[in-house]
Amino acid sequence: MINIKSKQELELMKHGGHILSLVLYEVMGSIRPGVSELELDQLAEKLIIEKGAQPGFKKVKGYYHTICMSTNDAVVHGIPGGYKFKEGDVVGVDCGVFYKGFHTDMAETKLVKSSKPKIQSPVEKFLEVGKYALNEGIKQAVLGNRIGHISKAIQDIVEVENGYSVVRSLIGHGVGRELHEEPEVPGYLVSKIEKTPFLKEGMTIAIEVIYNMGSKDVVLDPDGWTIKTQDGKIAGLFERTVAITKGKPLLITS
Repeated sequence: MINIKSKQELELMKHGGHILSLVLYEVMGSIRPGVSELELDQLAEKLIIEKGAQPGFKKVKGYYHTICMSTNDAVVHGIPGGYKFKEGDVVGVDCGVFYKGFHTDMAETKLVKSSKPKIQSPVEKFLEVGKYALNEGIKQAVLGNRIGHISKAIQDIVEVENGYSVVRSLIGHGVGRELHEEPEVPGYLVSKIEKTPFLKEGMTIAIEVIYNMGSKDVVLDPDGWTIKTQDGKIAGLFERTVAITKGKPLLITS
């Protein structure tokens, strides 16, 4: 069942999303050579608690961290460890906030670099494409459209126009009282658009671009959580929580 949020519930989610946005902005800004994944995790938890919320991911059974790390070939769900970033690493951070009964979810990926090169590198182009695909997917989150419009927008940009691969086994989702709710929001077309769910006012969804530079195939790490690219190539992750309204999409995390 797809949960429709009231105006009061959306206000709570907006506040939680604002907290998450501020936290992730500071966490991403702290990524530099010599900083460890665990330091980012500790920073995120400290900031969330200071702002009056709770780490949403700690409510997932068996998971004991505030963020998930996606460093280089890690796609999603990476457990923060002692690894210290170095120049050229691709670092993704996925974070969730639980505020007054509601979850919000957000992710961002960046290249660790000390200066901006004059010529765009292949990795920088890869990340730019993912961010663009996310923004174009969000634009489709309007009344009258279906989930499939979001999926097609993402897939067209990532795969058709740029030759990267959308991961098939990992998708976006509804979000609210639970971290993962209906409907599923794939970054690719599973079926014809007209067979996918309608977008309705009050729906809140986490739109995700989960994609690889190489093959779409992924493998589960022996730690039981981290999902990596099968070919060892770089992965990217961008995510925002969005509400469907009578007008433009409401960006709950920005």
